[in-house]
Amino acid sequence: MKKSLVLAILLQLLNFNFQFSTFAQVASESEMLVPQKVGNDEMIAVFAGDVLDGEYEIAVESSSSMFKITKALLSVKNGEMTVKITMSGKSYTKLFLGTALEASEAKGGYIEQSETSPVIFELPVSGLNVPIKCAAFSSKKKKWYDRDILFDASSLPETSLVLSPVRQQKIPLKDGSYFCDVKLSGGSGRAGVKSPAKILVKDGLATSEIEWSSSTYDYMKVNREKYDLVNKDGISEGENSKFLIPVFAFDKKMPVLADTIAMSEPHEILYFLEFNLESARKDKGFPLLPLVVCLVVCGVILAGCARIKKSMR
Repeated sequence: MKKSLVLAILLQLLNFNFQFSTFAQVASESEMLVPQKVGNDEMIAVFAGDVLDGEYEIAVESSSSMFKITKALLSVKNGEMTVKITMSGKSYTKLFLGTALEASEAKGGYIEQSETSPVIFELPVSGLNVPIKCAAFSSKKKKWYDRDILFDASSLPETSLVLSPVRQQKIPLKDGSYFCDVKLSGGSGRAGVKSPAKILVKDGLATSEIEWSSSTYDYMKVNREKYDLVNKDGISEGENSKFLIPVFAFDKKMPVLADTIAMSEPHEILYFLEFNLESARKDKGFPLLPLVVCLVVCGVILAGCARIKKSMR
């Protein structure tokens, strides 16, 4: 009985020492300072499939001025993203994707420096425009610090993205119907769209009617949402493909996917539409004055014909 009691006490002491050691490695709230918020509610999460393969310098936000990143290089390949971050100093010797407490309890999964002068860490990234928990180990304090970092997709080249990385842009136009100049780029360069395009504004948000130069497009995608043909019964002979899509941004390239059936198999093609807000002009419909004049002239002609017919009887 005494032996089992002693053993239980020893186990409790060992567990206490382990917990004490673990918490001793985690910086307190006062040591971490008040974290700054990274990102904002206007951002849309961007994943590896939303970015074309390549290497890009990308803007990065940090929740702490003590965890300053001077440069971030994003690499996208085969559906995976990694980022090399260059630190402003040499305070941190390793990182961990998770909280400081998780890092102190972990048996592995630490990210060591890939280069030491300057200090560079290479880490996998699941998504852009989303806060990432990242614990950093201080070489001086021997403690883990909680940090949040965020990689800003809007800083990437417009033509590298398959979607718009921010919420739909509001425009300073009253509700109503307008015409707006639009340019198409991307694809093979053979396709075209009708310009000016008709846009409808409601509550500051715009929707555009896009008419292609052919009838071979059967749907479009804008920010992962699918949009079918305006004419759901099919395209008549001589008609072109038409779609109603949201306009996420003006005066910059807006990525869209259009599915063509012109090839042996249906194929989604990445295009970019650029709407010129300055060119937007009110849709006045059919001019009223010419219509009135036309009706008056027709009335006069008909009245004259009636008089002539009457005089001939």
